[in-house]
Amino acid sequence: MAVEQNELDRIAGLDAEQRFDYLIGRVVETGELWILTDEHGSVMLNTDDEDCVPVWPDLAFAEQWATGEWSECEAMSITLKQWNHRWTPGLEEDGFAVVVFPLPDGGEDEDGLVVWPEELDMMLTREVKRSRKK
Repeated sequence: MAVEQNELDRIAGLDAEQRFDYLIGRVVETGELWILTDEHGSVMLNTDDEDCVPVWPDLAFAEQWATGEWSECEAMSITLKQWNHRWTPGLEEDGFAVVVFPLPDGGEDEDGLVVWPEELDMMLTREVKRSRKK
């Protein structure tokens, strides 16, 4: 289910922590999250301290990044199961962090939260369990 433009605009106005919470709920709802890839694999972003894989809750948000220097990139969905069993251990092993739901304009609150893959996995798993109890 695609997100409507007015909803995209509303979500883009959230701060980094609110976007993190949105991503958790949306990924549990849809069963997938999104990354950008190029001919070398997953796109990486560099923060002051970490090399990170950016993740988004929807195709539309990932595609917003595929402009300018990223215009050759394509959005790729990863199922929640793939994230839990393949991506989290792989990123942990390689020492990469995850930047959750960055926005393309690069303002102060648009960078997204940087978390370790295991932390994101734990939050997703907790939300899946909570949603099953409803």
